[in-house]
Amino acid sequence: MRHRYAIKFDLSKPKKPDLGGVGAVAIADEDGCDDEVVNRVTEAPAQLNREIAELVEFKTATLTRLGMQRSGVWGSETVQQKIEHLGLMMGGLVASPRSAVAGLGVEREKLTMALLALPSVWDWYLRWREAKRGFYTLWEIDMLMLAGALTRRETGWLRQSPHLASRLRPIDGLVSHEDIEVAREDWDAACDRAQTHALRRSKEIERVARVHRDPFEPVLAVLESDSPLGTYRQIADEILARQPDERRYPVPAAESCRAFLMLRFGMHLGLRQKNLRQLLLCPRGQAASSERKLELLRRGEIRWSERDGGWEVLVPAVAFKNADSSYFGKQPYRLILPDIGELYKQIDAYTANHRRKLLGDVLDPGTFFVKTTKRSSREAEYDQNTFYEAWRLAIQRYGIFNPYTGRGAIKGLLPHGPHNVRDVLATHILKKTGSYEQASYAIQDTPETVAKHYGRFLPQDKAALAARVLNQVWSG
Repeated sequence: MRHRYAIKFDLSKPKKPDLGGVGAVAIADEDGCDDEVVNRVTEAPAQLNREIAELVEFKTATLTRLGMQRSGVWGSETVQQKIEHLGLMMGGLVASPRSAVAGLGVEREKLTMALLALPSVWDWYLRWREAKRGFYTLWEIDMLMLAGALTRRETGWLRQSPHLASRLRPIDGLVSHEDIEVAREDWDAACDRAQTHALRRSKEIERVARVHRDPFEPVLAVLESDSPLGTYRQIADEILARQPDERRYPVPAAESCRAFLMLRFGMHLGLRQKNLRQLLLCPRGQAASSERKLELLRRGEIRWSERDGGWEVLVPAVAFKNADSSYFGKQPYRLILPDIGELYKQIDAYTANHRRKLLGDVLDPGTFFVKTTKRSSREAEYDQNTFYEAWRLAIQRYGIFNPYTGRGAIKGLLPHGPHNVRDVLATHILKKTGSYEQASYAIQDTPETVAKHYGRFLPQDKAALAARVLNQVWSG
């Protein structure tokens, strides 16, 4: 059982930018574990809340305030991730030393973002994280990179906010009066020290960081097969075989169709979760959205192409996490879905009937995938957590083999989310071609990234791939 303590930030002020529903820390297990987690959440003090809101506005506004500079902007998912991480860090500072979290017991009123400019605070946080887990991970490196970015010369938000130094208060065993006076006298020098310290610590931790949980573990049974994609598609076949009767069970039938299309779209498109769940729907016979409109929305769309006689998926490059990658070359992602394995039949049934059954009488968000709305859930559009849970539920229901019922497609499969389908696609192409470049095409990434993440699945197949070519000499 894990015990977590986090500070909850409220960004729902009217003057703040629209962040796609991000209004508070999403408390989730940072390690991605399925262990039971006991969370305790407390509201952030007003002062800290304002500081976080200023940071988010700085990193998301179209134009920065006069006199300020920045490097890069945050999307809504990045905002959610960063405030979650900062909330957990502040929660550790506030938690009682006698609690299961074993925090520092700092008074809430003493919390301020200015603490991130003090090396002593970062050293406490790093040792606290190691004591909780027993070793360091990439999580700590990511947090140190955030510290370095916030204190960077010219573009760091913390460096450009010297007024925060006045909010520092002494904290027993962590921040002394002398530390505060030094920071207030020369804020630039304090930020220099913080940035240098963060970079040095990140290099030290990088040498000893361990992977807390193998990200491929849930789908190892698939990845280690000769045909990973062929194995994974058995889940979609299982959904079709067990589809309820639409006339007797309209909502379960609609949910089954939705689960089928989620998996099939994932297997054909290889999109990240965000791009997949944000796909807009343009029904047959209606005018498709212009590429310019989709760029402004930073979303893709599925629509019927009369020219190609098929369902087309178009996603502007700016909608992708790695929009500046050489893969895109500033061109949109475009693919005509193949009419195989009942895909078009299920799309037509979903868009004509099932989707409306799921929506009920709530407002249509315009996305292709919509939640099952109930009295207690009137928001039809998926967010990061609900889409993950929908995918995971489909895997539990149709993918994991149950020896007692004989249902389920794959033995050894574990519950997982939509990101693992990208692992399946990349590994499948690697095993069949040995080409990092071709594998990168399937998941809209670069060969270098594929080699870094998926190279472990290729060594045992390299010799076989080479032998297949060489053995052709002997076949004659």
